[in-house]
Amino acid sequence: VKGYERALEPRRFSFPADHGPHPGFRSEWWYLTGHLAAGDRRFGYQLTIFRQGLAPSAPARASAWGTRQVYMGHLALTDVAGGRLLASERLAREALGLAGATTEPFAVWVESWRIDGRGLFPLALSARTDEVEIELAVDAGRGPILQGEGGLSKKGSEPGNASYYYAMTRMPTRGRIRVGDHWLQVRGTSWLDREWSTSALSAGVAGWDWLALNLSDGRDLMVYRLRRTDGSATPESRATLVLPDATTQVFGPDGFSYTPLASWNGYATSVRLTIPSEELTIDVKPLVADQELRLSVRYWEGAVEAAGKARHVPLTATGYLELTGVNHAHTSAGK
Repeated sequence: VKGYERALEPRRFSFPADHGPHPGFRSEWWYLTGHLAAGDRRFGYQLTIFRQGLAPSAPARASAWGTRQVYMGHLALTDVAGGRLLASERLAREALGLAGATTEPFAVWVESWRIDGRGLFPLALSARTDEVEIELAVDAGRGPILQGEGGLSKKGSEPGNASYYYAMTRMPTRGRIRVGDHWLQVRGTSWLDREWSTSALSAGVAGWDWLALNLSDGRDLMVYRLRRTDGSATPESRATLVLPDATTQVFGPDGFSYTPLASWNGYATSVRLTIPSEELTIDVKPLVADQELRLSVRYWEGAVEAAGKARHVPLTATGYLELTGVNHAHTSAGK
């Protein structure tokens, strides 16, 4: 895309600098998901802030409203006992400080929704709507873990069709949440995904299935499955096992299978994941069936749990599943 850099080769990552913004690329996001508990009550949460570049080669404007960046925030809380997802969004231009991102000190915000990191960790998350509010502290966990080839995640065969991508897993999380008028003290774990790019999906790719799991045997598992319009996976799809020492094992589409077991409104929300070389099979199911975000962008993003075996030893998992690019033309909500 004219005026923006394109991710072509693996690069040397720098922290905390790469936690901050990369305005030379068209888009990026700070993506936090996690499981929280208040006694016996269980919740899932998502706080994501997206940055999208606008017309980088356009002449600078003297107006205080002039900007080259727009930000969008998504906040979602899965109330497991209530069987519901509460989701909302914010959109703001970078102008006048309405939204933005800085590296030192680290901060990214859309209006009053913020992710702050004085000294980077713990991250302070704060966001509120009339229905829900979160005030969370997220400590450093496992990582940063570079995804793809040295942090370069290929999305297709075209030149530059890739993103820079890293994650942090098992991040201890504490704080409080409000559901309606009731505040609850919570503890749990979070997963951070950081990605920036200029590229788009290849022709014939409908969307992706993204799965992030914390396994009970101490490993983490992330699947990024690019899905063609016929449902098959592209050659760039990957499954990544993260070991306790943060080293990784990466499997291409021939190294793992991803089989839908049940669906909701066209989304394959229950799946069986198998990695034959690891003798690992695990069945994933949602904590709440309807965790679709019906916002400016429509997608399913929700808290899941899983059970299975690895080398004949039982294991369980908790995590998050994201499903995009589903055609709803022949489905009805709640089906």
